[in-house]
Amino acid sequence: MTTSRLATLGRDEPSLLPLAQRLLSLAESGLPAMLLPGQEAFAFTMAGTKAPDGSWSLERRGTSTRYAAITALGVRHLPEDRQRVVLAGRTAQEFTGSLVESLPSVTNLGDAALIAWAAAETGHPKLSDALAGVEALDDHDRPQYTVEAAWVLSALAAARDSADVERPLAAARDRLLRARIGNGPLFPHATGPGLVPWYRAHVSCFADQTYPLQALARAHAGGDGDPEALAASEACAARLCELQGEGGQWWWHYDARTGGVVEGYPVYSVHQHAMAPTALFDLADAGGSDFGASIRKGLRWMTDVPELAGHPAAQEPLIVDGLSVTWRKVYRGDPKKAVRAARGLSTRAVPGLRLTPLDRVYRPLSVDHECRPYELGWMLHAWQGGRI
Repeated sequence: MTTSRLATLGRDEPSLLPLAQRLLSLAESGLPAMLLPGQEAFAFTMAGTKAPDGSWSLERRGTSTRYAAITALGVRHLPEDRQRVVLAGRTAQEFTGSLVESLPSVTNLGDAALIAWAAAETGHPKLSDALAGVEALDDHDRPQYTVEAAWVLSALAAARDSADVERPLAAARDRLLRARIGNGPLFPHATGPGLVPWYRAHVSCFADQTYPLQALARAHAGGDGDPEALAASEACAARLCELQGEGGQWWWHYDARTGGVVEGYPVYSVHQHAMAPTALFDLADAGGSDFGASIRKGLRWMTDVPELAGHPAAQEPLIVDGLSVTWRKVYRGDPKKAVRAARGLSTRAVPGLRLTPLDRVYRPLSVDHECRPYELGWMLHAWQGGRI
């Protein structure tokens, strides 16, 4: 017998269930406003501006193909009538069709991989075209950004039941496993040298961990199983959870050589409510460990933000129901991201060096008033997709 993720949350920590339901409702109500006029693409971000009277307004800025594909991946879990409300009358499959049609103009491997992943998950009849678009952009002789390489593997794993993808899937899987530095559990920012300056080649971000661990878990879950891929996914997840902050924070920058934290901030809302949950849920679905306690701890941060507690001038909610947004992140407000730069350089020379005075000078009291479509799309995917 299977149990939905929300039902399991309600069983294990009933007080958090209303929060998850609140966030899912916010995602459904917030996404339609992010759909651009013409209804073929989503904005890159919704930027919030506060008026002198204290009221807020939102402005759509930019366009993002990858955020549109991620939105389709999340919206597909809704009943058809609610999909149509979010996507201006279309189902997730129909909306994905417009993304597949756009592939001739797509030049980014990550964008193409997400479109193929959405095509596979929605059962789109032009999946083969989407996979061809990925193949055309994927050069295995060149390094790729780890996040995009992980999306390629997730797309191919999702397509397994509908297309013969075993050869490219094996190559994509091997590329991720080879990318790791030594025997460390974490992944670097790129699968090989050349894309990242030497002085920060050791620094990787949270997304560089969650997307590979998710992809490798999905690769194991399909086909005949892949214990090596599952073990790599498990090791990465275990290390992330070991490093998780006392307040539930999923930290931002890591040292891929040592498996330590380089710089914790910003803490992103999407990591707390969506990206960590969806990756760790997929690992559990694949037969890996249950990291539910860490998922719940991270989710709780959305309303119990220790960085802002006790600072009246900084206190504000990260969930704004009236605007249907979750504010993007809590950060230090340091000029030109000085703390991250300093810690990146210092840990290159001395792994683990913290430069602790920076924590006193630049405290994380600032809130980024943006919300992006992928944040809400992954939220739907995390909590309404799969079974545990």
